Amino acid sequence: MYGFLIAVGVLLLLSVVWMVFRIQTLVSVVKGSERKIETTSNKVNAFLFVVFMVGSGILMFWYSIKEFDNYQLPVASEHGVITDELFWITMAVTGVVFLITHVLLFIFPYKYQYKEGRKASFYPDNHKLEIIWTAVPGVVLAGLVISGWMAWSDITAPAPEKAHVVEIMGYQFAWDVRYPGKDNVLGDYDYRLINASNSHGIDFTDKNSTDDFPSPKVVIPKGEPVLFKIRARDVLHSVFAPHMRLKMDAVPGMPTRFWFIPTKTTAEMRAELKDPEFEYEIACTEICGRGHFSMKKVIEVVEPAEYQKWLAEQKSFIQQNPAIADGQKVESKELAGIQTSVSNK
Repeated sequence: MYGFLIAVGVLLLLSVVWMVFRIQTLVSVVKGSERKIETTSNKVNAFLFVVFMVGSGILMFWYSIKEFDNYQLPVASEHGVITDELFWITMAVTGVVFLITHVLLFIFPYKYQYKEGRKASFYPDNHKLEIIWTAVPGVVLAGLVISGWMAWSDITAPAPEKAHVVEIMGYQFAWDVRYPGKDNVLGDYDYRLINASNSHGIDFTDKNSTDDFPSPKVVIPKGEPVLFKIRARDVLHSVFAPHMRLKMDAVPGMPTRFWFIPTKTTAEMRAELKDPEFEYEIACTEICGRGHFSMKKVIEVVEPAEYQKWLAEQKSFIQQNPAIADGQKVESKELAGIQTSVSNK
């Protein structure tokens, strides 16, 4: 709050200084000293360019260093290391270019401010220079894009054969989680089967659905590949797990996927951050409606042995609610009859 008040005070002070300067300029113009005002005004403006450059540069570096830990979260996945490397390489390349161009941008008005008797040089073109400043950025950007594409292709490619599968389904305004059970194969689903007791729309006539089970949180093992199968039930959502460097849209009618390998358990991250209440989480980063802010799902990363123990203790949808399968069988048969009737017509 104090920082905000100080900033407002500084802005008001600058506004007052600027208004005083303008009043003095207008008074001088009325007195007939236009040429002197023109020279003085250029000197003042040129000097202010340099002051702004130094002031904003100091503020930028101070804020970046002070808040570094808030935007550079610890990495908790293997591919997250690659993602961070690509990010900082991009920041280094674009940051150096940004600093050079903006230093020149603010220095040039000071260096080449108006002076009586000085004339600008006529420099219409330079083909060699134009080729260089077109080719060099083109090559650098192509390298950055190709590196990013390779990393993206790897994490969206088919997951390793023994990857642990977890389905993340987004809807207004929550995430539902489904595991495939011991066979590690998720059963089919159909949006027409969605009702109050079957929020996933699972087709229980598919034998792979019999051992599928829900979970109030996402539990995954450390050091083993995990495949997130992502879908949306209504509108566009986005799965975001910042410490895993995981972000993938959940699109209605178009399932997406993302596989990764966790490298730190929840307990290890708590010890690293010295925060006993820390939790990995999934948040929605797509503004999906008024309840968007509430879309949070906890991720718990555990040791493989603990994960296998947890897995063995889970009960399937059918075990938790035997009637759900009977109801879905009848409904799916009715749907099949409707589809057959329509196709015959």
